[in-house]
Amino acid sequence: MKHFHASFLLAFVFYVNAAFSQGAAAKGQLFIIGGGERPAEMTARMIQETHLTDRGYAVILPMSSSEPDTSAFYAKQPFAEAGVQNVYGLICTKEEANSQEKADSVRHASLIYISGGDQTRFMDIVRGSKIEDAIREAYRNGAMIAGTSAGAAVMSEIMITGNQLKYPEYSSTFATIEQGNLETSRGLGLLTTAIVDQHFLARSRHNRLITAILEFPTMLGIGIDESTAILVKGNHAEVIGVSQVLVYSNAKKSARLKNGKFGAQGLRLSIYLPGEKFKI
Repeated sequence: MKHFHASFLLAFVFYVNAAFSQGAAAKGQLFIIGGGERPAEMTARMIQETHLTDRGYAVILPMSSSEPDTSAFYAKQPFAEAGVQNVYGLICTKEEANSQEKADSVRHASLIYISGGDQTRFMDIVRGSKIEDAIREAYRNGAMIAGTSAGAAVMSEIMITGNQLKYPEYSSTFATIEQGNLETSRGLGLLTTAIVDQHFLARSRHNRLITAILEFPTMLGIGIDESTAILVKGNHAEVIGVSQVLVYSNAKKSARLKNGKFGAQGLRLSIYLPGEKFKI
């Protein structure tokens, strides 16, 4: 069992490193929103960066939601209010995620926007599909991939699902920092150096993200508050919106255990305000 665990870990590290090599060469941008209300300046910045008023089009992928039609409708509204009409909802089931026509619509978009809901629901539909490949190809070729709430969580290679393994009744806040409680899955892998958490200050998700960097010490933990986003270009991120972004790191790879609870020393926390930038 120990040998299997070590082999799995090595394979996982290799996969992450390979994904990072792909992500480092990407020409696109990530616009990762922590959920909540979207200030007009956020929409304006997405339009500005993608030149949507001049060319191209945007697609909304609302499959995180249990009501994707409604989600797509409301996701389009801020763009319409900003005078941009070339924004289209694209809804697909798991079977339709391998439609070449739908994948081509995603691949050629200037902006791909993933709405909120349940990140596991979204990934269950697109994982291993032509739609997932199209999102990654669009990013490599210069498109902006944006997402809010669940759409933010899916950006990471190591995706927080929101579930607790030891306490199955859902709670938006973790009460403990302990081993074996955080459930993760594979996200889109567009962001390979960090794990993203959202609604961060509003829902007090510090314990959850600290657990993540103790279990995955090579990763940054990025907690994005509501009505706030990071714009990622290359290996730098800029904070946009009205609140803060908290970045945790475990550079010393510190982690101790006692009765299942984590201890650590030398963790680092940085708090960034709108307009500030940091390396990612």
